[in-house]
Amino acid sequence: MTDNSIRPLTILFMPESAYGPTNQCIGIGKVLLDRGHRVVFAAEASWAGKLTALGFEEDLVDLAPPADSTDDTEADPGAFWKEFIKETAPEFRKPTIEQLETFIKPTWQALIDGAVYCEPQLKQIIERVKPDVVVEDNVLCFPALMTAGAPFVRIVSCNPLEMRGPRIAPTFSGYPQADNSQWQTFLDAYERSHREMWTAFNEFVVASGAPALDDLEFIHTSTAANLYVYPQEADYTDQRELDSTWHRMDSSVRSTDAEYTIPAEVAERPADSALIYLSLGSLGSADVDLMKRLVDVLGRTRHRFIVSKGPQHDEYELADNMVGAEFVPQTTIIPKVDLVITHGGNNTTTESLHFGKPMILLPLFWDQYDNAQRMDELGFGRRLSTYTFTEEEMNSALEALLGDSELAQRMAVMATGIQSREGPTKGADVIESVARAHATS
Repeated sequence: MTDNSIRPLTILFMPESAYGPTNQCIGIGKVLLDRGHRVVFAAEASWAGKLTALGFEEDLVDLAPPADSTDDTEADPGAFWKEFIKETAPEFRKPTIEQLETFIKPTWQALIDGAVYCEPQLKQIIERVKPDVVVEDNVLCFPALMTAGAPFVRIVSCNPLEMRGPRIAPTFSGYPQADNSQWQTFLDAYERSHREMWTAFNEFVVASGAPALDDLEFIHTSTAANLYVYPQEADYTDQRELDSTWHRMDSSVRSTDAEYTIPAEVAERPADSALIYLSLGSLGSADVDLMKRLVDVLGRTRHRFIVSKGPQHDEYELADNMVGAEFVPQTTIIPKVDLVITHGGNNTTTESLHFGKPMILLPLFWDQYDNAQRMDELGFGRRLSTYTFTEEEMNSALEALLGDSELAQRMAVMATGIQSREGPTKGADVIESVARAHATS
């Protein structure tokens, strides 16, 4: 008879089809894989081959019908991003309260459509895989995960404001903690724009056999265990209490990125020149006009830059003080730089804190405003207006952050503490514990 307390477990991850959640699941999954467990990813089909290359199993899902083979965007992936940004970038210029109706709501609807479409596929995957535990890092419920006959673990790696509370700013608002005067106005606007859509989705969830969702929430809180990714030093602990099912992972830095050698063009630089990493994520970097402006402004500074150029990498040239590529190994670059310029996605934000690097934040949408505001109000970075910052504002932020030796020391101490708490190991421990409890029950 197999001893369930020591046998290898089968762990099914379903991350959101985005680099941030998938990469952080890779970080935890690698720990579990190294412990001898079977780790399967029910990721979106575009990840085919990328996860098996890291040692994981893939049992992938389509979130939409296959594209028409005559569709030109299928032949040229760059064309998709070009068209998407052309249509969407104007939304990123709006105040967050205006984005609720015109960007946040349509984004939720697209996610809902994907969940509805893939529900039969996901049930089949669960039947094939027979997991001991299912782990979801997403913002949306997939009912099949709730009816899998295995415990469900939720991961929040997108935004710590997803765990709402009356004393923290509304999710997606980017509003300051110190001024709650506009919080209720934003919440009322969210209610008006999202109520009908949420009601329809909740009916689908219940009809699929899963429990009803909490009011205006799009995903369940697990009764077994919930993980979230945000460092203790930046968390909202004093403003928002969480019950014992919640476990904080201070960071979740994957160990699968290739080592990065700094090219001589930027490694050799004047003594008063800093080395800076620039990444606006796949969507931000696909806005060629925005990237060209950043290259223009930053190209006139004395500093040196490593640039994650993104899907439109061949549409613009870097300045002489820059090197970059479409994709670069972020987690092995950040430790080598002095500062990070970022869109404020949760992965890049927490990875920058993990390595003790100050940030300039240029948010575009979703969690990015919340992270940008939080880093600014805690003094770990400067939030600038993404499309209307002046050259003087950018230069002032650079010099203030790079010249602050006290901040550098504070962030170095913080980084030591974050790294010592070993986020991926803690996450793996929680998932393993939940699976073992189920396997031996």
